Amino acid sequence: MDGVYLTWLISALAVGVFAMPYFKPPWANMTLTGFVDFIRRYWLHLLLALSIYNAKDFLDQIDRIFMARTGIDMTPYIYAIEGDIVVWVQETFRADWLDSVMTHFYIAGFMFITYASIFYVAYFDDRWMADRIALCIAWVYILAIPFYLFFNVRVTGFYIEDMDAIAYTLNPEIETWFRRIDAFSNCMPSLHIAVPFSIWLTFRKHDHDGRWKRFQNMTLIYIIITAFSIVYLGIHWFSDIIGGMMIGALTVRMVDKSNTAVWNVLDERTINSRLATILTRPIHSLKFVYNRSKKFTLKLLKPTSKETGTLIVVVLILTAVVITWDLTNKDLPAEGVQSAQGAVASDGWLATLDDQSGVAIVLVHNLSSSDDAIIVMQPVMDVDSLYALKENYLVMANSSEIMLVDLNNPDQSLLVLSQTNVDGLELTYIQGEPVILYTSNDQIQAVNVDGESIVLPMLPDGETIDMISVQGNELVMISKEMPTTIHIGTIGLSGTQNIVMNATSSEEQDLTLEEWGLIVDYQNASITDIAFNENYIATIVNVSAINRLVLYDRGTVQQTMPFDAKFPINNISIGYEYLVWEGRDHLDPTNPLEQYLDWEIHQYNFETKISEQVTSDSINQYAPIVVEEGVVYLEEGEDGELVVKVLTRGTDLATYSSVVLQFAVMVLIALTFVYIIQRQDEEKTEFINHDIGHESE
Repeated sequence: MDGVYLTWLISALAVGVFAMPYFKPPWANMTLTGFVDFIRRYWLHLLLALSIYNAKDFLDQIDRIFMARTGIDMTPYIYAIEGDIVVWVQETFRADWLDSVMTHFYIAGFMFITYASIFYVAYFDDRWMADRIALCIAWVYILAIPFYLFFNVRVTGFYIEDMDAIAYTLNPEIETWFRRIDAFSNCMPSLHIAVPFSIWLTFRKHDHDGRWKRFQNMTLIYIIITAFSIVYLGIHWFSDIIGGMMIGALTVRMVDKSNTAVWNVLDERTINSRLATILTRPIHSLKFVYNRSKKFTLKLLKPTSKETGTLIVVVLILTAVVITWDLTNKDLPAEGVQSAQGAVASDGWLATLDDQSGVAIVLVHNLSSSDDAIIVMQPVMDVDSLYALKENYLVMANSSEIMLVDLNNPDQSLLVLSQTNVDGLELTYIQGEPVILYTSNDQIQAVNVDGESIVLPMLPDGETIDMISVQGNELVMISKEMPTTIHIGTIGLSGTQNIVMNATSSEEQDLTLEEWGLIVDYQNASITDIAFNENYIATIVNVSAINRLVLYDRGTVQQTMPFDAKFPINNISIGYEYLVWEGRDHLDPTNPLEQYLDWEIHQYNFETKISEQVTSDSINQYAPIVVEEGVVYLEEGEDGELVVKVLTRGTDLATYSSVVLQFAVMVLIALTFVYIIQRQDEEKTEFINHDIGHESE
């Protein structure tokens, strides 16, 4: 998976080294010892640039979760402005050779321009430029953070129907690499424009004697080619290019303001002696820190507009951090659950089978209320007992009976039905009344609230029931004899429609699985889970090597795979325009990286046709269920016990975030007023002093 990345990286490094004789200052000399010495002289510059560059992976993780949980998406507005201009560019210049060249240029070229700009000035000991270039790279990424979190824009190739995401789908290895590192929703601004544009502007402004003229000209050419490539490849919008240039221009301004302050502290020529002083003269160092702190405190007591402006920025950053934390950490445990064995949810209700000190109890939560769990009338349950929810009705089955309870009146049962060997249980709602469906001894039965039998669709002769799923008055059945065929019919009628689910993926993906030691067996494939609504049917199909998610569009009769067919999935649920499942994305069993070993929750948005990761951590999440407010799932605790979590989707803030936001607004009003008055007074003083000085002359 990292082979293509290493190829790009090595190529970029090699080009940078071999091109040095051409781009170096005219009077500079190259030596082998210089390749080691420049690291000693500029290690903090390199560390600053590399740490900020690598921090983007962490930012992308937050961005994925933020967008999946809040649904904030500015892409429709960008598309309303630009329309299909990018499609015209791609269609006009489309060629196979250009697809490959531009994709490799897009990645390797950016690596080269980023590292060569700091590498060259550091190697040739141009500290004047090194200070500014290192800060330049850092400031670009810092300034892009608010856009990536609060102004999400999707890539053109995955948004516009007639646009191909060329770079992301050039071959399976590149596609897998991109899916792992790219959120596909942080187009604005384009860093592929912002970084080189800010570098070019920095050289243009501060290279006073033209020693870097060749590198400056090359950077401008690179920017022009990159602007074409990011549009052609189905990645960025034209607006993203404008955003990149604006960030680049603002970066140069921020570098001018912060350059002296940063490098007075981080200068490699003095920082070592400061560290030595701290270790050898700690009392002196403490006195120095005390005096500086005292001086800073006194300055805050009589602030100028500079201090007030800094405080405004700090308040804005802290407010953004609180809101981001709130919106990306909206999963709360269901109260009262000690050791969850499973959960079901429907229409604002959550039922959990909880193992409390060896006794299995069904606990019910009202998701719209913060009240404690309700214990309902129930048969004697164990951890293998079955239960199902529909609207305000709960049905439970143990080894000898089935019980139906109205959650609005949980202290008594509506129906108790004697039945043994129940191995499948579903609940639906037809014409205002609950209907129980269950399988026992390879037979399926349905009864209403009065215990009366209801006519059900029938399997073809010779087939026995293996699995059922129900939605409204529609029933889906899977037989043991035809394990990849869906039989769908209407309750009350006997006929069925048959749909064969196709879990075949590309040859490249099957070959990858074979290289991992996982052999795909289509002949013995079988459906292991199913969920559906009036528009879609989703199934998990086991093909021996792996489980695959297959989605059937009932309107277009097309079948797709919303999740990469190379990676394992389990447990699906459909509802409220979402399909959710647990998956292990990017897991290579031959190189099982720890960050990909745990199960994470994923979702597919039927409206946008986009798959997103909902959780991202190092612990397991299981059995997701779509509810109106978001997703309910099981999470594995440190002790191995499962906890029921409720993740609320949307932009509603918790009470503490709302209070912080309201307080911040009030503080910002006061600070803004003070800042404006201070600036006006300072400008008045400068004007008076200027006039007095002019008159004295």
